[in-house]
Amino acid sequence: MVTINNFKENKGKKKMTMLTAYDYLTAKNIDEAGIDSILVGDSLGMVMLGYPDTLSVTVDDMIHHGKAVVRGAKNAFVVVDMPFMSYQVSVEEAVRNAGRIVKETGCQAVKLEGMYVDQIKAITTAGIPVVGHLGLTPQSVNSMGGYKVQGKEKEAAKKLIADCLKLEEAGAFAITLECVPRRIAEFITKKLHVSTIGIGASNECDCQVLVWQDMTGYTNQPAAKFVKRFANLYEEEIKAFTEYKNEVENMTYPDKSHTYMMPDEDFEYAIKEYK
Repeated sequence: MVTINNFKENKGKKKMTMLTAYDYLTAKNIDEAGIDSILVGDSLGMVMLGYPDTLSVTVDDMIHHGKAVVRGAKNAFVVVDMPFMSYQVSVEEAVRNAGRIVKETGCQAVKLEGMYVDQIKAITTAGIPVVGHLGLTPQSVNSMGGYKVQGKEKEAAKKLIADCLKLEEAGAFAITLECVPRRIAEFITKKLHVSTIGIGASNECDCQVLVWQDMTGYTNQPAAKFVKRFANLYEEEIKAFTEYKNEVENMTYPDKSHTYMMPDEDFEYAIKEYK
């Protein structure tokens, strides 16, 4: 079973893998594939609930989906996102929500975006492992003016490095770097003693994470530059649904091989008095 110690032990030695999951069956399949860690991301707002962004996701949403994922993951290390406004208001509220997420889902860690150093200190002091998240932080998409690469300019890159060091000092055992230039991601990864988790931040990071629907081509929506489609499940699913519809309409499904039969004499006996 993967634990927080694996992140520490593999730092600079072995690359780790992480994928998102939001339900039992997907978590079970990811776990069986040997993926090290599963993130129950607030991206579920878009890929599972149909919201335009992550901002509408609630703590209850995260707990509902987190429970299902934990039931499916027997070996993978499960991290659950803290959604928008579940930790920003106060340190006390952040600790309370983090504790509720861990207690009710059974996950091993929580993740929160941005420079909430006091919150991270307090949550880790309470005994809850925390993953930080810098670079592109989707919960701040409105203030960032959209989904853009972060840390490209020299001052922004310098600040990103400093912020990562602050999160490490605050107690985060790993830091997600999203949409960050390769050279900065490489420098941060080597500078930190804790693991970096890259998404659009090059293969220099200690661990990689992707949204499973993106990397399997489960959606036909345009993918970000950093996404590689390892399959095309969207086309396969549409093909299957279409074939099902056609076969039902043409009465080729269900055929005899999918149908339960009975002896003629038993049938005649059953209907005899109703003829």
